[in-house]
Amino acid sequence: MSAWRFSRYFLGSAPSITEARRFVTALLRGWPAVDDVELIVSELATNAIRHSASGRFGGRFLVSVQAHTDRLWVGVLDEGGPSSPRLFRPYPEGEGGRGLLLVANLAVDWGVWGDEHGRTVWAVLRTSSRTVSA
Repeated sequence: MSAWRFSRYFLGSAPSITEARRFVTALLRGWPAVDDVELIVSELATNAIRHSASGRFGGRFLVSVQAHTDRLWVGVLDEGGPSSPRLFRPYPEGEGGRGLLLVANLAVDWGVWGDEHGRTVWAVLRTSSRTVSA
């Protein structure tokens, strides 16, 4: 199987998180890692609209998925902001702060590219080379 990549822009609003999840689940139907990718996209899209300029009026974010025979790469490009995404341990009573920790636990690798003008937060997941037909 050859590598492929699909991307789609979404409005920077809460309903778009559901749309982004549907996008990746439809795209990856039958792939072993589809549930993990859906959860990662949900977390990264949420962070994009909460913590970057993507969440302002007229803002948007881009979800990209790239498939290879043994791995999936997923990234969410936001419109930037004053602070960079970082991993930290949340307080037990807090509701926030678990997103990147969850991504780090599901992915074999993850990271951040970019600056205050726009960032891509990405994750790589291992998958088998054989997909299940839908």
